[in-house]
Amino acid sequence: MKTKIWLWTIMALFLTIIQTSAQSSKKSGKILVAYFSHSGNTRNMANQIKEVTGGDIFEIQPLEAYPSDYKTLLDQAKTETKAFYKPALKAMPKNIDSYNIIIIGSPNWWSTIAPPVASFLSKVDLKGKIIVPFMTHGGGRMGHSMEYINKLCPDSKITEGLPIRGNEVTDADTKQEIVKWLKKIEIIK
Repeated sequence: MKTKIWLWTIMALFLTIIQTSAQSSKKSGKILVAYFSHSGNTRNMANQIKEVTGGDIFEIQPLEAYPSDYKTLLDQAKTETKAFYKPALKAMPKNIDSYNIIIIGSPNWWSTIAPPVASFLSKVDLKGKIIVPFMTHGGGRMGHSMEYINKLCPDSKITEGLPIRGNEVTDADTKQEIVKWLKKIEIIK
């Protein structure tokens, strides 16, 4: 009888250790929130998502900064998105293999993702990873970005994306909307 109790105690301890290890590994880097932001709206949203998920964060930055003049930026963005241009980036995450979920954020530029995000998605090996898109916009929601992301990541599982108006990113309701979305697509419980 004592042997059975001792064995059950050891098994319970073993299962507790395994469960704790699995939970801590999820918190220690399986989620990466990668984003490009020009005006700061996408950065704000990325930081909220990082806070909710506990994931790591990486800012996608083009080697050459975009112009601050709005008209010049619009013209350049239109030209680049129409040509499917992928600019050089300042850096890439060194440990992308350690993540199984990549939450990717972009402003909506001419109904698709910004060129630096396209560069990021095309330069890293995302085979078998879960790609979770989010987008800030001025009225165009996700545009055609989901189709483009699917083309860039054909061997990944792409979840439903979340579009938020840029001027609403800092609203109190936005964080609740982010939580609701991440629960719906089963990224968080």
